[in-house]
Amino acid sequence: MADNLTGEAHRPGRIEVVCGSMFSGKTEELIRRMRRAQFAKQRVEIFKPSIDTRYSEEDVVSHDQKHIQSTPIDSSASILLLSSDIDVVGIDEAQFFDMGIVDVCNELANRGIRVIVAGLDMDFRGVPFGPMPALCAIADDVTKVHAICVRCGALAYVSHRKVQNDKRVLLGETQEYEPLCRECYQKAISEDSKKQEESK
Repeated sequence: MADNLTGEAHRPGRIEVVCGSMFSGKTEELIRRMRRAQFAKQRVEIFKPSIDTRYSEEDVVSHDQKHIQSTPIDSSASILLLSSDIDVVGIDEAQFFDMGIVDVCNELANRGIRVIVAGLDMDFRGVPFGPMPALCAIADDVTKVHAICVRCGALAYVSHRKVQNDKRVLLGETQEYEPLCRECYQKAISEDSKKQEESK
Protein backbone atom coordinates (compact mmCIF):
# COMPACT_ATOMS: atom_id res chain seq x y z
CA MET A 1 0.00 0.00 0.00
CA ALA A 2 2.81 2.42 0.86
CA ASP A 3 4.42 1.80 -2.53
CA ASN A 4 1.19 2.71 -4.29
CA LEU A 5 0.87 5.92 -2.32
CA THR A 6 4.48 6.86 -3.05
CA GLY A 7 3.84 6.30 -6.75
CA GLU A 8 0.68 8.36 -6.55
CA ALA A 9 2.48 11.21 -4.81
CA HIS A 10 5.39 11.43 -7.25
CA ARG A 11 3.70 11.28 -10.64
CA PRO A 12 4.96 13.87 -13.13
CA GLY A 13 2.69 16.34 -14.86
CA ARG A 14 0.20 14.53 -17.06
CA ILE A 15 -3.29 14.73 -18.53
CA GLU A 16 -5.78 11.92 -17.93
CA VAL A 17 -9.13 12.00 -19.74
CA VAL A 18 -12.15 9.94 -18.66
CA CYS A 19 -14.84 10.05 -21.34
CA GLY A 20 -18.01 8.25 -22.41
CA SER A 21 -21.77 8.65 -22.60
CA MET A 22 -24.06 9.78 -19.80
CA PHE A 23 -24.52 7.28 -16.94
CA SER A 24 -21.18 5.61 -17.73
CA GLY A 25 -19.44 6.50 -14.45
CA LYS A 26 -17.18 9.34 -15.67
CA THR A 27 -17.73 11.58 -12.66
CA GLU A 28 -17.56 8.61 -10.30
CA GLU A 29 -14.14 7.72 -11.73
CA LEU A 30 -12.98 11.35 -11.46
CA ILE A 31 -14.04 11.43 -7.79
CA ARG A 32 -12.29 8.09 -7.15
CA ARG A 33 -9.00 9.34 -8.56
CA MET A 34 -9.23 12.65 -6.71
CA ARG A 35 -9.95 10.89 -3.40
CA ARG A 36 -6.87 8.69 -3.90
CA ALA A 37 -4.80 11.82 -4.45
CA GLN A 38 -6.21 13.34 -1.25
CA PHE A 39 -5.42 10.11 0.60
CA ALA A 40 -1.83 10.41 -0.70
CA LYS A 41 -1.68 13.85 1.00
CA GLN A 42 -1.66 15.73 -2.29
CA ARG A 43 -3.12 19.20 -2.72
CA VAL A 44 -6.13 18.90 -5.00
CA GLU A 45 -8.60 21.28 -6.57
CA ILE A 46 -11.66 20.33 -8.63
CA PHE A 47 -13.44 22.59 -11.09
CA LYS A 48 -16.78 22.32 -12.82
CA PRO A 49 -18.72 24.62 -15.18
CA SER A 50 -20.97 26.95 -13.20
CA ILE A 51 -23.93 26.04 -15.46
CA ASP A 52 -23.98 22.51 -14.03
CA THR A 53 -26.27 22.87 -11.03
CA ARG A 54 -28.19 19.58 -11.41
CA TYR A 55 -27.33 18.11 -8.01
CA SER A 56 -25.41 20.89 -6.29
CA GLU A 57 -24.29 24.48 -6.84
CA GLU A 58 -20.85 23.71 -5.42
CA ASP A 59 -20.05 19.99 -5.34
CA VAL A 60 -19.26 17.62 -8.16
CA VAL A 61 -21.86 14.87 -7.76
CA SER A 62 -22.10 11.58 -9.65
CA HIS A 63 -25.40 9.96 -10.67
CA ASP A 64 -25.04 7.52 -7.76
CA GLN A 65 -24.71 10.51 -5.37
CA LYS A 66 -20.98 10.29 -4.64
CA HIS A 67 -19.74 13.85 -4.21
CA ILE A 68 -16.64 15.95 -3.68
CA GLN A 69 -16.19 19.67 -3.09
CA SER A 70 -15.50 21.72 -6.22
CA THR A 71 -15.13 25.27 -7.49
CA PRO A 72 -17.72 26.32 -10.12
CA ILE A 73 -16.20 28.55 -12.83
CA ASP A 74 -17.41 30.32 -15.97
CA SER A 75 -14.30 30.06 -18.15
CA SER A 76 -11.28 27.80 -18.47
CA ALA A 77 -8.90 30.72 -17.83
CA SER A 78 -10.05 30.75 -14.20
CA ILE A 79 -8.45 27.33 -13.67
CA LEU A 80 -4.95 28.71 -14.18
CA LEU A 81 -5.62 31.55 -11.74
CA LEU A 82 -6.92 29.16 -9.06
CA SER A 83 -4.39 26.33 -9.43
CA SER A 84 -1.26 27.71 -7.79
CA ASP A 85 0.32 25.36 -5.23
CA ILE A 86 -1.88 22.46 -6.41
CA ASP A 87 -0.64 18.92 -7.17
CA VAL A 88 -3.73 17.51 -8.86
CA VAL A 89 -6.44 19.37 -10.78
CA GLY A 90 -9.77 17.71 -11.54
CA ILE A 91 -12.16 19.05 -14.19
CA ASP A 92 -15.70 17.71 -14.53
CA GLU A 93 -18.10 18.14 -17.49
CA ALA A 94 -15.23 19.43 -19.63
CA GLN A 95 -17.39 19.39 -22.78
CA PHE A 96 -19.14 22.54 -21.52
CA PHE A 97 -15.93 24.58 -21.34
CA ASP A 98 -14.49 26.80 -24.07
CA MET A 99 -11.69 25.54 -26.33
CA GLY A 100 -9.18 27.37 -24.12
CA ILE A 101 -9.42 24.39 -21.76
CA VAL A 102 -7.02 22.51 -24.06
CA ASP A 103 -4.20 25.04 -23.59
CA VAL A 104 -5.01 25.30 -19.89
CA CYS A 105 -4.62 21.53 -19.38
CA ASN A 106 -1.37 21.52 -21.38
CA GLU A 107 0.06 24.37 -19.33
CA LEU A 108 -0.88 22.73 -16.05
CA ALA A 109 0.69 19.42 -17.10
CA ASN A 110 3.83 21.22 -18.27
CA ARG A 111 4.07 22.77 -14.79
CA GLY A 112 4.19 19.26 -13.33
CA ILE A 113 0.53 19.11 -12.30
CA ARG A 114 -1.56 15.98 -12.78
CA VAL A 115 -4.77 16.93 -14.61
CA ILE A 116 -7.80 14.62 -14.55
CA VAL A 117 -10.56 15.57 -16.97
CA ALA A 118 -14.01 13.98 -17.23
CA GLY A 119 -16.55 14.71 -19.94
CA LEU A 120 -18.99 13.54 -22.59
CA ASP A 121 -17.13 12.59 -25.75
CA MET A 122 -20.26 13.01 -27.93
CA ASP A 123 -23.45 15.06 -27.79
CA PHE A 124 -26.96 13.62 -28.19
CA ARG A 125 -26.54 13.60 -31.99
CA GLY A 126 -23.40 11.47 -31.80
CA VAL A 127 -21.17 14.43 -32.71
CA PRO A 128 -17.83 14.93 -30.90
CA PHE A 129 -18.53 17.41 -28.10
CA GLY A 130 -16.70 20.74 -27.71
CA PRO A 131 -13.06 20.48 -26.60
CA MET A 132 -13.26 16.75 -25.75
CA PRO A 133 -11.69 15.43 -29.02
CA ALA A 134 -8.72 17.81 -28.61
CA LEU A 135 -8.35 16.88 -24.94
CA CYS A 136 -8.28 13.18 -25.86
CA ALA A 137 -5.61 13.95 -28.47
CA ILE A 138 -3.23 15.70 -26.04
CA ALA A 139 -3.89 13.35 -23.09
CA ASP A 140 -1.22 11.03 -21.73
CA ASP A 141 -3.96 8.55 -20.93
CA VAL A 142 -7.57 8.19 -22.13
CA THR A 143 -10.10 5.96 -20.37
CA LYS A 144 -13.37 5.39 -22.21
CA VAL A 145 -16.09 4.19 -19.86
CA HIS A 146 -19.42 2.75 -20.95
CA ALA A 147 -22.95 2.81 -19.67
CA ILE A 148 -25.25 -0.11 -20.46
CA CYS A 149 -27.80 0.26 -23.26
CA VAL A 150 -31.20 0.46 -21.57
CA ARG A 151 -32.89 -1.28 -24.50
CA CYS A 152 -30.72 -4.35 -25.14
CA GLY A 153 -28.05 -4.52 -22.42
CA ALA A 154 -25.05 -4.05 -24.73
CA LEU A 155 -22.37 -1.44 -24.08
CA ALA A 156 -23.81 2.02 -24.69
CA TYR A 157 -22.43 4.18 -27.48
CA VAL A 158 -24.18 7.51 -27.06
CA SER A 159 -26.65 9.46 -24.90
CA HIS A 160 -29.99 9.58 -26.72
CA ARG A 161 -32.18 12.58 -25.92
CA LYS A 162 -35.76 11.51 -25.24
CA VAL A 163 -37.28 14.98 -25.29
CA GLN A 164 -37.74 17.20 -28.34
CA ASN A 165 -35.20 19.98 -27.96
CA ASP A 166 -32.48 20.90 -30.44
CA LYS A 167 -30.28 22.89 -28.04
CA ARG A 168 -26.86 21.26 -27.86
CA VAL A 169 -26.54 21.95 -24.14
CA LEU A 170 -29.53 20.64 -22.22
CA LEU A 171 -28.79 19.53 -18.68
CA GLY A 172 -30.77 16.46 -17.76
CA GLU A 173 -31.06 13.05 -16.20
CA THR A 174 -32.91 9.82 -16.96
CA GLN A 175 -36.10 11.77 -17.82
CA GLU A 176 -34.28 13.50 -20.69
CA TYR A 177 -31.58 11.01 -21.73
CA GLU A 178 -31.00 7.29 -22.10
CA PRO A 179 -27.76 5.46 -22.90
CA LEU A 180 -28.06 3.40 -26.10
CA CYS A 181 -25.79 1.12 -28.10
CA ARG A 182 -25.12 2.03 -31.75
CA GLU A 183 -27.84 -0.28 -33.13
CA CYS A 184 -30.54 0.83 -30.68
CA TYR A 185 -29.53 4.47 -31.21
CA GLN A 186 -30.11 4.14 -34.98
CA LYS A 187 -33.55 2.64 -34.29
CA ALA A 188 -34.35 5.41 -31.81
CA ILE A 189 -33.37 8.13 -34.30
CA SER A 190 -35.62 6.52 -36.90
CA GLU A 191 -38.50 6.40 -34.38
CA ASP A 192 -37.94 10.05 -33.49
CA SER A 193 -38.05 11.06 -37.17
CA LYS A 194 -41.36 9.24 -37.66
CA LYS A 195 -42.89 10.94 -34.60
CA GLN A 196 -41.79 14.33 -35.86
CA GLU A 197 -43.30 13.67 -39.28
CA GLU A 198 -46.58 12.52 -37.73
CA SER A 199 -46.78 15.60 -35.50
CA LYS A 200 -46.54 17.98 -38.49
